[in-house]
Amino acid sequence: MVRAEPPGASPGQLLDRVQALSAEVDALEDARTRELAQELVGAVIAMYGDGLERIVETIAASREAGASILDQLSQDGAVASLLLIHDLYPVSLEERVNEALDSVRPYMESHGGDVELRGIDEGVATLALQGSCNGCAASQATLELAIKQALDEHAPDLMGLEVIGAAPPRAPVDVQALQTPLVVVGPDPPPVVEQERPARWVAVEELGDLADGELRPLAVDGEQLLVAKIDGSLLAYRDACAACGEPLHGGELTGPMLRCPHCLVEFDLPRAGRAGGGEPLQLAPVPLLRSGGLRVAV
Repeated sequence: MVRAEPPGASPGQLLDRVQALSAEVDALEDARTRELAQELVGAVIAMYGDGLERIVETIAASREAGASILDQLSQDGAVASLLLIHDLYPVSLEERVNEALDSVRPYMESHGGDVELRGIDEGVATLALQGSCNGCAASQATLELAIKQALDEHAPDLMGLEVIGAAPPRAPVDVQALQTPLVVVGPDPPPVVEQERPARWVAVEELGDLADGELRPLAVDGEQLLVAKIDGSLLAYRDACAACGEPLHGGELTGPMLRCPHCLVEFDLPRAGRAGGGEPLQLAPVPLLRSGGLRVAV
């Protein structure tokens, strides 16, 4: 008898369960039993994938209405994961990588540099650092703490990352926190300029009591930050409106949109803090990791 998961299980709980069961299957001693279990899993995935493909085709056939539905579905983390598994995600890998880079571009610019996507070959993206980020100590922190986090969020199906102009790491990378593989290429970097202060991780208070749809201001190492919890994910930004410069922590958070309490401009927090209504404004994101305790990069 198939054991059903408890009703109301979150996508994260279901994923944990799948990973645990996969590990149990891989640990089976009998090779034939292990092969049959793996074959069964593959057949079930293929069966559901075929049905999902037909659903997506039917939705897409509805033209504008269908495109709107697919866009809404792609914003749901659980659905997006299934679409990615079956190569049905409506946004191309290149577009999503560029979206990830756009989300961290303000952070890169704060170090006097930028990053450019040179291309994607067989799932491996090649990035080039520009400006003072090329070869400086800040570039390493920016890459490992900001770009990789954004890529993990926007393009989890990316197979690898090759960076031109990155400084080699001085210490082992926290592989539990960084999921996308990093390959550093290029000549030896120039000596580090002493006045360049690299971004660094700072531990902050745990926010386990922060409810979905709730905001909380944080003072970290002299920086005023704002943390929001949306659909179970923590997002951190500088606590300053991109339109008027005033603090945002008194604003109203409705779904993914945060409205500035002073100028009333709205920002889409899950989409890198971009202003609504097509305005060319964006909040300043702050890299945040939950591995080894809650930490932000300032």
